[in-house]
Amino acid sequence: MQKILSGVQVKELDSQHLKLSGQSSHELMETASKAFVKWFLDQGFSSDLPIQIACGAGNNGGDGLAIGRLLSALSYEVIIFKCFDSKDSLSEDALLNFNKLPESIQIVDFENLRFVEKGILIDAFLGVGLKGELRPDAIKIIQKLNDYQGTVISIDVPSGLPSDIVLKGEAVKADFTVSFAFPKLSLILPEHAEYVGELVVLKIGLVEEAFMDLDSTFYYLETLDVPPLHTVFNRFSYKGDMGKVLLVGGSPGKMGALILCAKSALRTGSGLVTCHMEDSERVIVQTAVPEAMASWGLIPNPEFYDAVGIGPGWGTENRARLFRQFLQDFKKPIVIDADGLNLLSRNPDLLPLVPKNSILTPHIGEFTRLVGSAENHLERLKMAKGFAVENELILVLKGANTVISLPDGRQVINSSGNKYMATGGSGDVLTGMLTSYLGMGYFPENAALCGVFHHGLAGEIASKSKRRSMIASDIIAAIPETYIQLNIS
Repeated sequence: MQKILSGVQVKELDSQHLKLSGQSSHELMETASKAFVKWFLDQGFSSDLPIQIACGAGNNGGDGLAIGRLLSALSYEVIIFKCFDSKDSLSEDALLNFNKLPESIQIVDFENLRFVEKGILIDAFLGVGLKGELRPDAIKIIQKLNDYQGTVISIDVPSGLPSDIVLKGEAVKADFTVSFAFPKLSLILPEHAEYVGELVVLKIGLVEEAFMDLDSTFYYLETLDVPPLHTVFNRFSYKGDMGKVLLVGGSPGKMGALILCAKSALRTGSGLVTCHMEDSERVIVQTAVPEAMASWGLIPNPEFYDAVGIGPGWGTENRARLFRQFLQDFKKPIVIDADGLNLLSRNPDLLPLVPKNSILTPHIGEFTRLVGSAENHLERLKMAKGFAVENELILVLKGANTVISLPDGRQVINSSGNKYMATGGSGDVLTGMLTSYLGMGYFPENAALCGVFHHGLAGEIASKSKRRSMIASDIIAAIPETYIQLNIS
């Protein structure tokens, strides 16, 4: 998995890469600029649209100048907005790219800026090297850039947005942020959603060894990381090998949560799924999910099951005693969601009974009840890490970029998923998937990583044709396609 480094470490990373690869800093800038242009072309932006690029004096501005040259060579009309006093203030690589600009590119001093309507604005003003408070002239530039009504694309980070802390001042509000190598930490904070827009991360060929001596507990989970995490089954595998899972949940009026959970566990690959619910509701489950079995009352012989997921739609009234008895009897890692988490919040003495390496899946509200309130998401992530380490549990903090906090202190940020997954039942689908992977014998860490990534990928696939009309059942229907796309047999 890709380490996520701080803004301060980026300069050192570049230095290590150049030393190990033999590449020059200008060649690295050219590589990044070409990666941006390839992405830009893949979006299908019309070559009739004028491209306006606001360039600062540093290497972020150098990226913008190189991008301007490359787009101009592809017959785009390019206008450079000079957000610096003179050529003497440019970084070495930015100056080199400034001198390579063709005469066809119009260069305009920022004081004389006049936006072209219906074009595209590329923000290459300030990058990850930003330190301290913005100068008044920088604030003025950012405010002017935010007056633009067309599409805004920021390079690496929106200008003014710090790399590693929560914003307290002005920043460019981008429609797209195209970051290189890994997403800077601030780009995944919900407080910055209006500035980041859609996050895109492009690889630029940095050698892996360049990251080795740079410390970080944050990692980025990407497509290429997932296939090696999967358990391989052979042609003699039978339904027992594919996992016997028990899903505890559902209550009158909330049986849909348990049904979604059961369907997703089956679609993920579970061999045998049993739903445990109130006696009065069993007909609903056995009608809606004929492939699942049903049980009710006490949970007899819980050790029969390879994995258990508990909480979706369960309710909290008169559940604590059954939950306590179950935790005393079942010693394998489990998945706890929804009302299971609420019961832990109300009965903190149950927490020590939760088997080590179990997977807890709170959204922000459930997290606040279970772990505590936080001033911002960075503080929340710190609290999540402490909770996971102290209790030796895996905590999956759900959101636009779900963060998986592991007992060893690592925190893994998921790259899959999108805004269309914000729909009722999506979390129940995830619970079924996580329980399914545990039941198939996956190590709990691998189960968490595979479950979260496949869940997000299924949401991406389903939303291509559904957009904001997508519902949780659509995510379940797309699970098989995730295996096809990742070539998992």
